[in-house]
Amino acid sequence: MFESLKHHIPKRIGEEKETSFAVLIPLIKKGDGYHVLFEVRAKHLNKQPGEVCFPGGKVEPGESTYEAAVRETMEELFVEKETIQVYGALDYLLTPYQTRIEPFLAELRDYHGQFSRDEVDSVFTVPLDFFLENEPEYYSNVLMTKPQKNFPFADIPNGENYPWAKGKNEVCLYRYKKHVIWGMTARLLLYNIQYIRD
Repeated sequence: MFESLKHHIPKRIGEEKETSFAVLIPLIKKGDGYHVLFEVRAKHLNKQPGEVCFPGGKVEPGESTYEAAVRETMEELFVEKETIQVYGALDYLLTPYQTRIEPFLAELRDYHGQFSRDEVDSVFTVPLDFFLENEPEYYSNVLMTKPQKNFPFADIPNGENYPWAKGKNEVCLYRYKKHVIWGMTARLLLYNIQYIRD
């Protein structure tokens, strides 16, 4: 009885419903040191048009997160695989929306500012020192449970007055010249800057 538990490897409940994304945090070496490259998403896209982000996207079936990050970077920035020097995986982010985002630190070599207009409106760089020397602005959003109209309130204690738990979602924001780097992009950078510094 319960023999199967001897070999069971625990996993996160609900993991099978997760959508995985992979991004590259690209560094470019310039005369004054390393810069971080950002994209501004094309304005005609359905999701997050005009947002500042890193190159990356959804992990396809049978593809590793590493492969997805490199493939998406090649497609979005018109670069060859040989010009992408991936240094390693960084700490990943789990969002409250069943999304997992895995970042990789890389250096782009021989990059001249080209990009795919199908996905990208523009690119810009920020000196790495800016993120080492400046803290972001911090904000906190409240996450609340909103039951559907057909929820069986009569079957739970306190019915419609049930005290649902509330959560918080930290939002950080960097301002650099005319650009606002915020949300998951800023968070991935903030919590991985220690590895980039090293």
